[in-house]
Amino acid sequence: MSFVDAIEIRNAQGIAAGIGRLITSGDLAEGTRLPTVRALAKELEVSPTTVSEAWRILAEVGAIEAKGRNGTFVRQVPSPGAGHRYRRVTEGPGHFALDLSTGTPDPALLPDLGPIVALVARQNLTSSYLDPPVLPQLEESLRSVWPFKPESMTVVDGAMDAIDRIAQVVVRLGDRVVVENPTFPPVLDLLDQLGAEVIGVDLDDEGISLTGLEAALERKPSLVFLQPRAQNPTGTTMSGRRARAVAKLVKGTRAVVVEDDHIGDIATAPPISVGTWLPAQTVHVRSFSKSHGPDLRLAAVGGAGDVVDALAARRLLGPGWSSRILQAVLLGMLRDARTIEQISRAQAAYADRRTAFTRALADRGIDAPCTDGINQWVPVADEQATAIALAAQGIGVAPGAPFLVRPGGGHVRVTMGLLAEPDRLEAVAERLVAADGPGAAPGGRR
Repeated sequence: MSFVDAIEIRNAQGIAAGIGRLITSGDLAEGTRLPTVRALAKELEVSPTTVSEAWRILAEVGAIEAKGRNGTFVRQVPSPGAGHRYRRVTEGPGHFALDLSTGTPDPALLPDLGPIVALVARQNLTSSYLDPPVLPQLEESLRSVWPFKPESMTVVDGAMDAIDRIAQVVVRLGDRVVVENPTFPPVLDLLDQLGAEVIGVDLDDEGISLTGLEAALERKPSLVFLQPRAQNPTGTTMSGRRARAVAKLVKGTRAVVVEDDHIGDIATAPPISVGTWLPAQTVHVRSFSKSHGPDLRLAAVGGAGDVVDALAARRLLGPGWSSRILQAVLLGMLRDARTIEQISRAQAAYADRRTAFTRALADRGIDAPCTDGINQWVPVADEQATAIALAAQGIGVAPGAPFLVRPGGGHVRVTMGLLAEPDRLEAVAERLVAADGPGAAPGGRR
């Protein structure tokens, strides 16, 4: 078999992705012996080192297996790997007196679960293992606020559980997947484990770049992953005009648009979805972790029926459904006037903290856009030096590099939503600027 036509990009990642596509399509069957490193390097006119790196990438996802002198052979099923990007965000030098690296909500702003839990504690919510995975009243409530009319809907154990399960339905080894650049590191780790080729498209003030997306779609991706509001880490919210334009570009392609609305009702911006204009190719995920409570472990998935139904059917072979007790708690919270008021106050509090932190940085010479959500994407001259200097003072921030598909300018992500006291907020801004040093951050320092 000639690999020249199948491998479009002659670097290690491109070679790995091209061979991955051949495995997925069946052109390279399980058990097929692959050419030696030197033979393939000669055929592709690249260095043996490049092919060796491609072999390492394929071996890490379980696509190939080296058997010493007997050669290297195709394996069909990728094996799970480690989330190295996410570890770079979460693994610091130890305990921080003030940890602003986590991206978690302020516990003091979460609604009180107690009264709602008391109402559902004695309910028997499961009559059979064949009951629908979603409580009918909860599904009715979710559909009433969904940004478009979903063909199918289910509930899973949080946003990343949803994204993982959707990706396993849609993405095959070697498939191309479009993501925003920067994006949430666990998504990149997940796609690495699936053996996908990631295409990063930059953001502007209205969301994903249309020029970049159009170019990416020419490469026939199977999935386009978006965060339509309070994008993590930048806080950018997609405009309605941009969402409509994205729908127009994607329509008629094989790509499924997967939207992660991770922030929910604590966002200032209203819900937005490409599915408003492209419902048959869009799957919308809405998490309730940051708005209603991380320990609920619930996210709703609604949209394209072929994807959502396949997800639900596959899940029957595992956990089957998410706890109906927790679903009943969520339903109670969605209907409870006191909870709704608490979430409204949290939304306002986060907006105030965001505005104050942006102003505090601006007063000290750093331009960090005041966008949405609980995180701030702060430009710095040297993100590693800044993170280390802050850690020495007991303050944790997330380095920007793990969020990037490709290397770029320096940033740190600061979970400013945890800064409740004005004095502490000002102190963090002061220490961040001091830690950044006198050097100018690209596009950041005035």
